[in-house]
Amino acid sequence: MDVAPRFLQLSDVAEILNVSGHQAYQLVKRGELLGIQIGGRGQWRVERSALETYIKERYQDARRQVEEDSTVRADATPAGGELD
Repeated sequence: MDVAPRFLQLSDVAEILNVSGHQAYQLVKRGELLGIQIGGRGQWRVERSALETYIKERYQDARRQVEEDSTVRADATPAGGELD
């Protein structure tokens, strides 16, 4: 039985998010993505559920941004309803 690991290495996180290893590391260091340091060398690990939460939050942020952008465009429409 093949079970997915609970914790991911930053290289795994980078691959899943399609970003560089450095970008994955920066997400963790800035606290945007929750991670822990383990082992004698203090290597970073990200719990699979934390990564899924991060991804869901990014979708929520994107949804809010789209809604804000459409509200701004609607507010910018002249009273006659036509754009120049």
